[in-house]
Amino acid sequence: MAKSISSCLLLPPCSSSTPTLKHTYLHCQNSKPSRRPTLSPGPRTRTRICIVRATLAIEKETPENERPETFLRSGDDPHSSVAASTTSVRARFERMIREAQDVVCAAVEAEDGAGKFTEDVWSRDGGGGGISRVLQDGEVWEKAGVNVSVVYGVMPPEAYRAAKGGDSSQNPGSVPFFAAGISSVLHPKNPFAPTLHFNYRYFETDTIKDSPGAPRQWWFGGGTDLTPAYIFEEDMKHFHQIQKQTCDKFDPRFYPRFKKWCDDYFFIKHRGERRGLGGIFFDDLNDYDQEMLLSFATECSKSVVPAYIPIISRRKETPFTDQHKAWQQLRRGRYVEFNLVYDRGTTFGIKTGGRIESILVSLPLTARWEYGHEPEEGSEEWKLLDACINPREWI
Repeated sequence: MAKSISSCLLLPPCSSSTPTLKHTYLHCQNSKPSRRPTLSPGPRTRTRICIVRATLAIEKETPENERPETFLRSGDDPHSSVAASTTSVRARFERMIREAQDVVCAAVEAEDGAGKFTEDVWSRDGGGGGISRVLQDGEVWEKAGVNVSVVYGVMPPEAYRAAKGGDSSQNPGSVPFFAAGISSVLHPKNPFAPTLHFNYRYFETDTIKDSPGAPRQWWFGGGTDLTPAYIFEEDMKHFHQIQKQTCDKFDPRFYPRFKKWCDDYFFIKHRGERRGLGGIFFDDLNDYDQEMLLSFATECSKSVVPAYIPIISRRKETPFTDQHKAWQQLRRGRYVEFNLVYDRGTTFGIKTGGRIESILVSLPLTARWEYGHEPEEGSEEWKLLDACINPREWI
């Protein structure tokens, strides 16, 4: 069964119609023996290398002046009557993410006190669209993005493999899909105030029209996680307690399972450390009742403001030095590395020709890469790094 996108930053908009293959060609060549040293030297061989190059013409977005009542296509659910279409999972999930966008944006603006979100609305001729909201250079937030998207399309094979994160040898052909989600990353200015990321999404795939195969398949994914530059125990306990309370309403096994999943997913392999201090994360969930999972995703989205805004209120005016700011910038560099190197959602969005401003809205305005930087052992910076290397139980 197909897997969903594991987007930790956003559900990127994707093609709403079948991509047109403009040209494909196969180029084969005999490689020359390598002269570079290897760890396991052996006989030199001549390898036959085949490179496939393809260019896809992807339908682009159309800017809109007003938000539509819905991005769903009329009668979009072939398995429901027209009268029931407004109560379909697709329709209710769209309403949920748009309400969550309004609530989070209102809370961020109220806490910032000066900054306001700008909004871009876009659509696709084949159906679907999205609303991108970004606040930059506010009093509290350097950059805050809260995006929703409801998109239809056909994934080319390489995008399908990026979405499911599976065996690259599988070649399923182009796969029709529907995806809806909300995604947000909030980068505050104060280095003692943590960055927040959350993303909740619903995904379906269909078999190609008139072809034999399994019926429509669906799954949910998402999570909420915290990325501080400095550790405050009370903040971490508060944040994780809210996640646990939300999970416990549905299944007491959810929090420990999804907390570990979060620690494992946001792992920067080339650094041997996590991006932040975790939260919850889940993907590919369809082994529970669909109504229960819809309610769970809804409850998770409602927990974002009470889990995060009280922390910002405590930390947004904490005095800091240039050293504190430099450390925050270094940790933001780790944030960028994870999103661009490992995040499956980013890869999926780029491979399907998604709206690049929405795909990269998670990146901070500023970041820093300092050669060979190592925090002093026992310092507050060292304590943060140690917690990123060795995940802790906060509650």
